[in-house]
Amino acid sequence: MTTTLITGANKGLGFETARRLIEAGHTVYVGSRNAGRGRLAAERLGARHVLLDVTDDDSVTRAARTVEADGGLDVLVNNAGIEERTPDGGVIGPADVSTGIMRTTFETNVLGVVRVTRAFLPLLRRSAAPVIVNVSSGLASLTRVTTPGTPTYAYPGVAYPASKAAVNMITVQYAKAFPGMRINAVEPGYTATDLNLHAGTQTVEEGAEIIVRMAQAGPDDPTGGYFDVSGMIPW
Repeated sequence: MTTTLITGANKGLGFETARRLIEAGHTVYVGSRNAGRGRLAAERLGARHVLLDVTDDDSVTRAARTVEADGGLDVLVNNAGIEERTPDGGVIGPADVSTGIMRTTFETNVLGVVRVTRAFLPLLRRSAAPVIVNVSSGLASLTRVTTPGTPTYAYPGVAYPASKAAVNMITVQYAKAFPGMRINAVEPGYTATDLNLHAGTQTVEEGAEIIVRMAQAGPDDPTGGYFDVSGMIPW
């Protein structure tokens, strides 16, 4: 039985990923920083709930102890993420981004990935087939963001793509350090979730496809890569 933890899994891509992996036979922990919403999501899914705030060391440590006591972990999906917006929902560009916005975004999107991965690494290293999936973004691709005429080039934000570019680097370095694990970054696509005020052009079912696929990676599958549903994408 494969045991999987998904951070930020009480809604959106995390919830749909949990649903699909449960269908595939995984035992899934719904990681959520809100106990009530997390328990409700877990009940709906037939999953386990673990209280987990990726920005809080103590919360992550307690979550790791809970999962360890229940038997361990095989797959970690670092899904929790935020994107700071203006009060009217607009993207915050270079003229208005502040150190506070950058700090808040990196605390969840980057330090959260490191914090959770570090805490659960001992459990993953005991697994026969450990996997880490880091949910990145196409906006993290320096190739795409510097290619005129593309939607990625036109995106004006700073904090979110910078944080996801950092996630990509973290993915590569962890993959090199732990060659026995399958550690990859994925781009779900522009999916309608709370993150973008449901402006995305894809459903969560479509967006979760690549996350689910990479969460089921085997020992012979790639590691240290950056993928969307069509295959590898340029850094």
